[in-house]
Amino acid sequence: MSIDASTLQLGHHAELPASPDEARLDRVPNPHQGTSYLARFTCPEFTSICPVTGQPDFGILVIDYLPGQWLVESKSLKLYLGAFRNHGAFHEDCTVGIGKRLVDLLAPEWFRIGGYWYPRGGIPIDVFWQTGEPPKGLWLPDQGVAPYRGR
Repeated sequence: MSIDASTLQLGHHAELPASPDEARLDRVPNPHQGTSYLARFTCPEFTSICPVTGQPDFGILVIDYLPGQWLVESKSLKLYLGAFRNHGAFHEDCTVGIGKRLVDLLAPEWFRIGGYWYPRGGIPIDVFWQTGEPPKGLWLPDQGVAPYRGR
């Protein structure tokens, strides 16, 4: 399976989208389809906006998936995640919405996302979503983000 690289944002100038809805996520063929492996993306400086106060929210996102036919192209993922910086949504909506959009795009064999949010009002909110039980035999390391203790 080949891909027309001219259709990707990779290798071309691309502006940061104004919103997640305007962002384009690209996918590329998985060169190791049929091999059970975990792909992980960590976004240590994720930012969105509180939809009530307009104040910035900060968190760490960890995305793990067992690819099927497709991989997410990393430049498009960076642009998509960056588009949240002016997007007003609660932590739960950001975390689960990102997960669902990636699952819709990639149709992975398994997927999980952890959103580790810094406190607002003294309470950190961590949000976790996955598509089901991890496949047997899949090496699934800890997401590596400590419970909140002044991260």
